[in-house]
Amino acid sequence: MAANYWESTQRKFWQFTKDELAAIRQRLDDEDPNLVQMFPLPQLRHLNIYFNQQINRLGKRLGVRQQAMATAQVYVKRFYTRTPIRQTNPYLVITTALYLACKMEECPQHIRLLTQEARSLWPSDLHGHDSTRVGECEFSLISEMQSQLIVHQPYRTLLAVQDDFALTHDEMSLAWCVINDHYMTDLPLLHPPHIIALTAVLLALVLRPSGGAQPGGGANPAGTGSAAAAATSAAAGGVAMAATALAQAQAQAQARAAGGSGYGSQGSQSQSQQQFSQGSQQAEGSQPTAEPKKATDPRLAKVQRFAGWLADSNIDIEAMVDCTQELISFYECHEQYNDKHTREQISRFIKARNLDK
Repeated sequence: MAANYWESTQRKFWQFTKDELAAIRQRLDDEDPNLVQMFPLPQLRHLNIYFNQQINRLGKRLGVRQQAMATAQVYVKRFYTRTPIRQTNPYLVITTALYLACKMEECPQHIRLLTQEARSLWPSDLHGHDSTRVGECEFSLISEMQSQLIVHQPYRTLLAVQDDFALTHDEMSLAWCVINDHYMTDLPLLHPPHIIALTAVLLALVLRPSGGAQPGGGANPAGTGSAAAAATSAAAGGVAMAATALAQAQAQAQARAAGGSGYGSQGSQSQSQQQFSQGSQQAEGSQPTAEPKKATDPRLAKVQRFAGWLADSNIDIEAMVDCTQELISFYECHEQYNDKHTREQISRFIKARNLDK
């Protein structure tokens, strides 16, 4: 087992660029274009939302820990970069991925109990499957993933930086929800876990929770946690503040890399803080009745400190920008998600190809 991410199989074999991931999926579709044309599926983001919901529904029935459910979601993503979706029964893959993830995360579930719960949850799509089929599918998953089953999660990084950034309970809860929600995107296959965790911290700092956000919110029936509600209600101001913070960090890091006294000089630092304050005030100014934020605003000061920390670190800020854009785009896409349509499209090819037997 790789003790750190940098030496892990996750980094060596399961981290892709967007172009690489698109090419892999296109090759899978090109293997049988007639099948793709015969059984159209919803867009990939909607499929990811649906798979996330089903894993969480099954996991909650069995009392599975959040990290095991997150690992199962990564397994499903990895498996479907090797095998076309239409050649499998996704419900069987989901059941097996959760069974395997529970073993890897040291919270094993009995295969018969898990199969029984899965069949009661999806009776029309798994009625012909028993624990033997789950065992067979487990070997397929292990084979397709080449026995590379260790998954490094962002949760550990989030817990590690909690004290460093003086994160409140609400901020931790919202960041936890953002991490839960990122499993419904391609981000686990695109960026390291620490990048995801720091992006979640940034979004938690700029998006105020709309209520009592609770950890594990990504497991709720709606498919997203309170992060979605916060992103929707504070999209304009919060996203603008996040973009300003990342731009500030990037400018300071570039100044230091250029060999000047950029970030180290008091004048340059004051200028960056002034620009950040102005950008934040403009973001908040989108609301007619809102008053400009003062420089002493605790939230603004905390975001400034976070941006300064990023500038001093070796964190890939461009990757954080991409993660932020992807998550905000996902929350917007989620508003168009249709659960019934997605479920019907999946059931259609399962029954037509007798994959439920």
